[in-house]
Amino acid sequence: MLKFGTDGVRGVADVDLTPEVVLALGRGAARVLGGVRFVVGRDTRVSGPRLEEALVAGLVSEGMDVRLLGMAPTPAVAWVAASEGIPGAVISASHNSFEDNGVKLFAAGGLKLTEAVESAVEEEFHRVLHQEPSSQRAPATVGAIADGARDVERWAATVVASIGAGGLEGLRVVVDCANGAASGIGPEVLRRLGASVEVLHDAPDGTNINAGCGSTYPQDLQRAVVEHGADAGIAFDGDADRVLAVDADGRLIDGDQIIGICAIDRHERGALPDDTVVVTVMTNLGFRLGMAEHGITVLEVPVGDRQVLEAMAAGGFILGGEQSGHVIFRDRATTGDGLLTAVQLLDVAARSARPLAELADAAMTRLPQVLRNVRVATKGTDVTAPLAADIAAAEAELGDHGRVLIRGSGTEPLVRVMVEAPTAEQAELVAERLVQRVAALPPG
Repeated sequence: MLKFGTDGVRGVADVDLTPEVVLALGRGAARVLGGVRFVVGRDTRVSGPRLEEALVAGLVSEGMDVRLLGMAPTPAVAWVAASEGIPGAVISASHNSFEDNGVKLFAAGGLKLTEAVESAVEEEFHRVLHQEPSSQRAPATVGAIADGARDVERWAATVVASIGAGGLEGLRVVVDCANGAASGIGPEVLRRLGASVEVLHDAPDGTNINAGCGSTYPQDLQRAVVEHGADAGIAFDGDADRVLAVDADGRLIDGDQIIGICAIDRHERGALPDDTVVVTVMTNLGFRLGMAEHGITVLEVPVGDRQVLEAMAAGGFILGGEQSGHVIFRDRATTGDGLLTAVQLLDVAARSARPLAELADAAMTRLPQVLRNVRVATKGTDVTAPLAADIAAAEAELGDHGRVLIRGSGTEPLVRVMVEAPTAEQAELVAERLVQRVAALPPG
């Protein structure tokens, strides 16, 4: 079944996500998001061009002028939308395999859709798809299509300018492009900044995006960094809105550590408003303890990058993100930007003349984390009340250096049990005890 969420829709290309569906989404998005111009980009999936054609047909049929970026990272589309105050769309299924595709939507200004706008787009989409004859509500004029390929270069130039040409001089970096949208432009930006770059998985063929590579599968990158004697490794996902890093010893550095390194650097330079970062409830407790040691406040929000962005906007904060590597520098971007994040992280290493391993260790000590899923009768099941005594007992056992999080999935009939503890053994024992208690609860 086609899923409609914060970023639009996602499903199996040509099965769930057919050209007919995407055309209807284009028409619905044009009506709700408004304006007269729209920017569109796509990643490297084989289904991308035909779904792009369908989306553009829907947009121009509603009178929109469309600027096509072609193959472009999601943050490039968001940047154009932000710089010109127009809505945008990216045809991508992010870190999923090539069989899937999707359409991510941005409101005017490159912003995530609010829940109200998301609901309005979904309602209009279903109206067009299921109720409305194709000729109904046709505008007096049809929109035009323009080539916006140069806009990707404009975005890349702003990433370079964020630290200045030559800012990474002397660094040796291996980059895994995931055979996705960062292929070509990602390594090129790092070279412009002075880094010596080796590249992996930068030959997209339409079917190899995220296939055993990129941020979801960083093992090739970890080996290559050690083999090349590099200072660091960078792994993008398929649409380059997320990134993970690797230190010189091949150790993975995730989003928690990246945020921590950049937060400490900005804190020390007086460039972190209210000395606050925004993360989700899934962020490792070690991050919270590490930030406390450096005098940095951690604001915690529910899972989801929209939740992070909303909290950042409400509080005027500029740094936040998720463990997955979706990191937001709100003073420079309206959404997660994998290339910008990589540049900002490497800039800290270059300016401090300290290896990534040392910076990561100074930012936080990761506590062992166990995450278990328990199948239940319905999605969204709330078990916190019936398990209140068990949760309290577990938290008392773990003390200040452990944590328990139990929540019902909003998309599947699962209850997620997460436990962090000073040792892996203790985390496993506490998690298993709570899993058994969840499983023993009566249905409903």
